[in-house]
Amino acid sequence: MKDDTILRGQAHRDTAHDSAAKHVTGRAEYTDDLNEPHGLVHAYLGLSQCAHGTITAMDFSETLAHPGVIGVLTAKDIPGINDVSANGKKDDPIFAEETVHFWGQPVFAVIAETRDQARRAAHKAQITYDALPHALDPIAARDAGRGYVTEPLTLRRGDADQGMAAAPRRISGRFAIGGQDHFYLEGQIAMAVPGEDDDMTINVSTQHPSEVQHMVAHALKVPSHSVIVNVRRMGGGFGGKETQMNLFACVAAIAARRWKRAVKIRPDRDDDMIATGKRHDFVVDYEVGFDDTGKIRAVQGDWCARCGFSSDLSGPVTDRALFHADNAYFYPDVRVSSHPMKTNTVSNTAFRGFGGPQGVIVAERMIEEIAYALGCDPLEIRRANLYENGQLTPYHQEVNDQILPRILDELEAGSDYQARRQAVLDWNAKGGVIRKGIAMTPVKFGISFTATWFNQAGALVHIYSDGSIMLNHGGTEMGQGLNTKVAQVVAEAFQCDIARVKITKTTTEKVPNTSATAASSGTDLNGMAALDAADQIKARLVAFVAERWQVAPDAVQFVPNHVMAGDTAIPFTEVIAAAYMARVNLSAAGHYKTPKIHWDRSTGRGRPFYYYAYGAAVSEVSVDTLTGEYVIDRTDVLHDVGRSLNPAIDKGQVEGAFVQGAGWLTTEELWWDDKGRLRTHAPSTYKVPLASDRPRVFNVKLVAWSEAAERTIKRSKAVGEPPFMLGISVFEAINMAVASMADYREPARLDAPATPERVLMAVDRLRG
Repeated sequence: MKDDTILRGQAHRDTAHDSAAKHVTGRAEYTDDLNEPHGLVHAYLGLSQCAHGTITAMDFSETLAHPGVIGVLTAKDIPGINDVSANGKKDDPIFAEETVHFWGQPVFAVIAETRDQARRAAHKAQITYDALPHALDPIAARDAGRGYVTEPLTLRRGDADQGMAAAPRRISGRFAIGGQDHFYLEGQIAMAVPGEDDDMTINVSTQHPSEVQHMVAHALKVPSHSVIVNVRRMGGGFGGKETQMNLFACVAAIAARRWKRAVKIRPDRDDDMIATGKRHDFVVDYEVGFDDTGKIRAVQGDWCARCGFSSDLSGPVTDRALFHADNAYFYPDVRVSSHPMKTNTVSNTAFRGFGGPQGVIVAERMIEEIAYALGCDPLEIRRANLYENGQLTPYHQEVNDQILPRILDELEAGSDYQARRQAVLDWNAKGGVIRKGIAMTPVKFGISFTATWFNQAGALVHIYSDGSIMLNHGGTEMGQGLNTKVAQVVAEAFQCDIARVKITKTTTEKVPNTSATAASSGTDLNGMAALDAADQIKARLVAFVAERWQVAPDAVQFVPNHVMAGDTAIPFTEVIAAAYMARVNLSAAGHYKTPKIHWDRSTGRGRPFYYYAYGAAVSEVSVDTLTGEYVIDRTDVLHDVGRSLNPAIDKGQVEGAFVQGAGWLTTEELWWDDKGRLRTHAPSTYKVPLASDRPRVFNVKLVAWSEAAERTIKRSKAVGEPPFMLGISVFEAINMAVASMADYREPARLDAPATPERVLMAVDRLRG
């Protein structure tokens, strides 16, 4: 018999993901698995075949003649605003009108009885263009005077020019950092179902239901209350479904309104990759001044980004690249600037880390440069420049929760770093074809949306008369375990088994004005909102129990599956049934806003982050100098998640983030031809890491002693983005292996990603 005095699924314990069994058995329902309404039809996008040009003619006669085709949508068929820009700049049309700005820009949509009919018919359209000059990369765009897609930013503290001039040593360089496709397993998809009056229900794979609601309402020219957006789960997002799904939801809704039938749109993987934004690639010019001990004296740099034809989220992404240009290191005098360049490519967007990785890796490149110049272990330079509590970042936020020295000490000892580094040096000294490298890299990552108003969340909790609990919040589940963690918070608040808590789909019907599930803040925000709702109900129950059982309110306690009224233990279900009969309100809407944060972009000063998450990784690699191929022999990770809400889920997030980060820097390469066509648009040409690419030995641990200094949800810390940057340790280790070809006299200076081709070219260059 089950012991109801033992709590199951409380916070800070390993608890299975609520949908884990459904995932592995195929029973989990995604948007494409929902029952299709009677009469549903399908939409398919027609994409431009020109990188930049004026549309001179559109002929849809063959398209309309194709079997099953109902009609074609173009910009003139949009009843409201032809725009899905996430920032209100009105620079991101649903359908191109007079001009196309990148190869693959949506120009029209075909509506047909079946998806195959719509897809085939879309390819029969005849569109002609007068070609215009195009610029594909950020340097070409800068040289062509294309300008910015959004306002740039400069962060400064001290006098970088004076500090640089006074530094005993200086190094400058240029670093090209590649982008990355999200490659979510479930592609973009939306299904729109028209209702009575102006009502429209959208089932969509999105990280930001409220933004979809807003965009669809504007496209249909209706108030937001007429649009309902539902999300049960996503098959991955990684930032690619924060803004990019707006287009698909709007196309489905416009078609559903036009033909008064349910409409589904699901692009092929190729078209998904061509038409949707990616991680921003950057070209960074940097200069670092330092002394003979390796201490950094001054830093200045320019982050030039390929943003695409519209602004999308390029402003905050390029801002965050600067926020993390210091990574874990104090720069006494610093000036760093962003250059969000307008290019004739798809508009790049959010991706795990949100620009942070492109800042962090430049900091690590500078550390590496200093170490090679001084002939010492880069770890020595990293330790020498770590922030101390009380020091200010380039954006003038004080660091006051620094724990990296202890993390590095534990990881260095636990991974046997020093002995292994010496073994690597001894191996390479023999000369052979296979060269080895090892590197330890830290990360310090700020947590919060830099758009301060996004740092809020809502939740709705109902307790039904049988004692079962319904939980709804504004966050979205994309496989990361958010729903499970928030359910653990509610279960622990009521001291009941987690099986009693039912997590429902995210819907704008229940929680309004939600923020995107992004910036690693999903659990922080929604967990606190759910706890607020639970606490409201608990306060009512305490007052009720105190009155009914004639005890003082402070004698009422929630214990596993019971409520104590003095010395009397009443089963939770009995308390709830009695409270219902006594007309106690058993429902509450919770809300939370992150305290203490503020940011003034005009001055480049503030406290944009509530706290920092920390971590470190040691990676060892072997490089074949005849082919440029390499393997990750071993990785050891020690990562800080505060007081983990669910160690099993958090450890999985760290493992996945590390592999995805390593993939960004090694195998995942985006390549456009000279006509502006993305050529890496399918699994056959775009190489995500395979299971065989993971480290041969992979040791991942969470920092057992850490606890968030700020009042986060049960003193846990965010885990989604920070460990992504630990993959930089692989990139640094590859650089060391290549540098051994010249006896470490100079660094390899590999651009990212370090594909085998780039590695081989660097080997040949250093070999002389």
